[in-house]
Amino acid sequence: MNTAFSRVFRSTVATASVALLLAAGVAHSTGTRQIEGPALPQSAAEEAFPDAAFGVDHMVTGPTSPEFKRQQADAGCDQAIWPDVPLTCYPKR
Repeated sequence: MNTAFSRVFRSTVATASVALLLAAGVAHSTGTRQIEGPALPQSAAEEAFPDAAFGVDHMVTGPTSPEFKRQQADAGCDQAIWPDVPLTCYPKR
């Protein structure tokens, strides 16, 4: 009976050791997964509106003057794609 207990004990210890190593490897890989890269340069619109976390819509939906509408048309605001939107597309604050 002593031999059977020894075999069970060794296999249990071996299984526990493998499980512990596997858990340590998983913890290490998840701990190093989020590596911060270099900061991307900000566009002029991102610098002008830093409080807009998800970008700024350059299409004004409120009332605007005919002069501002001409300014937007001259700047090509309807074709602009974020983040490369000229500051002339935004109304003055």
